[in-house]
Amino acid sequence: MFKTITSAVLTLAFSLVVPLSFAQSDISLSDKQLRIVVPQPPGGGFDFVGRVLADKLTPLMNQSIVVENKTGAGTVVGTDYVAKMGSDGNTALVGSISNIVMNPWLYKSLPYDPIKDFEPAGLVISYSYTLIGRKDLPFNTLRDLIKYAKENPGKLTYASGGNGTGQHVLAAALWKKTGVELVHVPYRGAQLAYTDLLGGRVDLFFDIAPTARPHIEAGSVKVFATSGATRNPNLPSTPTITETGVTTLDLESWFGLFLPAKTPPAIVTKWQNAVLAVSKMPDVRDRLEKAGGKPISPSPEEVKNMVKRDYQRWKQLIQEANVKAD
Repeated sequence: MFKTITSAVLTLAFSLVVPLSFAQSDISLSDKQLRIVVPQPPGGGFDFVGRVLADKLTPLMNQSIVVENKTGAGTVVGTDYVAKMGSDGNTALVGSISNIVMNPWLYKSLPYDPIKDFEPAGLVISYSYTLIGRKDLPFNTLRDLIKYAKENPGKLTYASGGNGTGQHVLAAALWKKTGVELVHVPYRGAQLAYTDLLGGRVDLFFDIAPTARPHIEAGSVKVFATSGATRNPNLPSTPTITETGVTTLDLESWFGLFLPAKTPPAIVTKWQNAVLAVSKMPDVRDRLEKAGGKPISPSPEEVKNMVKRDYQRWKQLIQEANVKAD
């Protein structure tokens, strides 16, 4: 009982003290509205992260924050928009593996450089991918799937939400590393892919775990493996790709905020401190876990190292699999 009361008091104290500490900071932003730009339409993973952060960062930054969806060309239009912003530090971008790491290797001519044009403000969540298939496939494990694909080249099909998406790249990398040939069927978004997967018109789909999980729990698809280095806690009985023994491959998609490179260092630090504080809030971590992700709280230096590492890892995978965006 004492521990419970103490915990509640500490949580209340944290909620009161942290916003005050940021509000008293002598590093002030301009009078312009603070914005978080989401380079995808409302309702997806980008938008979810942007809105969670906007809500929780508002009291820490002592200014209201609006979420603005800037879509087009996958994630390119919104990302490029923020890359070319000025130095007032009022606009942040929701960044992930796709627009920060993958796009340079998918597009022949990208209007921004994700390494030179952005400064990380922080990462808060990572998602693993889950390989699922129509429920009447004649095998139950990834090892058996690969065996079948080797014996029947070009017979199996796999869906993605579009050419060059994480769903496409990760699947293509897995087929390349295991030496099998499958036919790619790109869709305009995950919803259309699920319609055909559930209808038995496409065989496989490598989607992020949160959107795959409801179909797994409903028993409407077969599940073969997840892409993380460790098992997804929401799918504890599903092995990782590496655990299946077919190849060594572990990749996840992280999400967080990035600032234009011209942002003054003191303002970058203010954003970084605020994002790190939000990433450690128990209610935020609980919300992210319920959304099917893994809450993360890397330091600014750790974020930079993660971006550099994945920049090279995805470059190799994309080039080896010869994947291009639309």
